[in-house]
Amino acid sequence: MFNAFTATVHGRVQGVGFRYFVKDRAEGLNLTGWVRNNPDRTVELLVKGPRPSLEQIMQCIRTGPIGSRVERVDTQWVEETKKFYGFEIIG
Repeated sequence: MFNAFTATVHGRVQGVGFRYFVKDRAEGLNLTGWVRNNPDRTVELLVKGPRPSLEQIMQCIRTGPIGSRVERVDTQWVEETKKFYGFEIIG
């Protein structure tokens, strides 16, 4: 059973507080993992937790914060064995 997903978010998602938006939503849902900006102007993330909460944050990511414009989200469900302590903005 999958307990996490990875996503790459395309569009106007850098310079608009997207990583902080994801971190805030993840912490509010007691999810763990990380989010980071990529050099190609996408945002990449890995989120781990209970499936209902993962589905909730996935919807938030597809909308994004005010000022962003999400054009596409590439997601993949995964079985993550690494233990995360909280949700981090990395790199």
